[in-house]
Amino acid sequence: MAARSGSRCNFWLPKKKRSCANTRIESSLFCGNHSQRSDGQWLPCPIDPSHSVLQENLESHVKRCPLLKQNVALSGQVFYQKGINAGNEEEVEGSCYSVFTSEMKRSLVYGMSVSKFHQLVKKIEEVHGGICNDIEDSHLSPEACNIWINKEIDRKLPFQEKHVLQQGSILGNLEKIGALKRCKESVDCSEKDDDDVPAVVEFGAGRGYLTQMLADCYGVKKVYLVERKSYKLKADRSLRQKEHLVLERMRIDIEDLNLNAVESLQGVPYVAVGKHLCGPATDLSLRCCLSRQDGESPILRGLAIATCCHHLCQWRSYINKEYIISLGISKDEFHALTWFTSWAVDDDHGSKVPAVDDIDLIASNAKEGEEEVENDSLSSVEEVVKKMKPMERAALGFKCKQIIDAGRMKWVKKHGLDSKLVKYIPASISPENTLLVAGKPSPCLD
Repeated sequence: MAARSGSRCNFWLPKKKRSCANTRIESSLFCGNHSQRSDGQWLPCPIDPSHSVLQENLESHVKRCPLLKQNVALSGQVFYQKGINAGNEEEVEGSCYSVFTSEMKRSLVYGMSVSKFHQLVKKIEEVHGGICNDIEDSHLSPEACNIWINKEIDRKLPFQEKHVLQQGSILGNLEKIGALKRCKESVDCSEKDDDDVPAVVEFGAGRGYLTQMLADCYGVKKVYLVERKSYKLKADRSLRQKEHLVLERMRIDIEDLNLNAVESLQGVPYVAVGKHLCGPATDLSLRCCLSRQDGESPILRGLAIATCCHHLCQWRSYINKEYIISLGISKDEFHALTWFTSWAVDDDHGSKVPAVDDIDLIASNAKEGEEEVENDSLSSVEEVVKKMKPMERAALGFKCKQIIDAGRMKWVKKHGLDSKLVKYIPASISPENTLLVAGKPSPCLD
């Protein structure tokens, strides 16, 4: 293909059957995206490590990094407090790493002796049997959400049916514990008394579609969307068109959010929700809501958080280390548990997933690894893992997830709310189907 003249990049895009339309950089035939990467030394940007910069350009780059302007603006906000929800430094004293990566967790597990691995699996089985026997199904489809469930909404918001079912069940579980009240047929949602309608704080809000359903179906009047990333196709425009609704989107990491310092929320009852709080984000959100309660604090009426991505959990940020230690699980074993959790969702288990308690991991390991326990030299942990059946791996992963979530649930209960774990949707819709729901003490919760 002949090189294209002019100011445009000459890189040919075979799938589009045309050249790149970007402007080429000086002294090159190509744009910045398609120029050959320099052989110089590349260093992570100190402001935003997600991208790298040539060492000779680093000094000038840090003065104009796109994230710099955002950080400067954020540091001037009264609710910004660096690391306020991250966890105490004393809790990680002596640790070499602030983040324990998946590769480090894998190395930790594969570095165990076979007998120690089997002992850990046995410990997980015994711990799980003692604390995770009362997770009930609570697949709810509240009447208040019928306009979404029946596709009666008159707007062009991109969404999938499975997300509507998930969001509806989350809100239904909040309604079940009394944290939300649906509008009466004879009363317009916008006419409800302020005392009946809590504010809503959505953590990890993304595009804000969960809050959109809340606004449409329960008449909320004050909404706070907490999200560190920027998204297109947000629900914000639709929400702002609601006459009686006040919307505030806070682009901030949950780790740095002091909810008590949000002036418009002080002393206001609110409900906290989160549909996709990956790994430590659940712990950060719980700490944000419940760690610093005083007379001027926002009044938490209830919360519903769908936990997920437990393989990303970190010892430093985990909310209930005291509880994990009381179970006889060490910090290294906790890291191993978080790595095992990825096995719960690494296959298409669909609706054929047996109940977690139906698979006896102790018996399976005893049968398959009896000789290995007696003589570590016969095998390695990596080989033992490869020999495990997919359903055994999945069962171990789900049990580890439930142990981690049980610690969170007990921490919330210790802070004055009735809390429980429920399966809020069928596993066939999503294997990440555990919901931590909590509200003021009432007969509705066991």
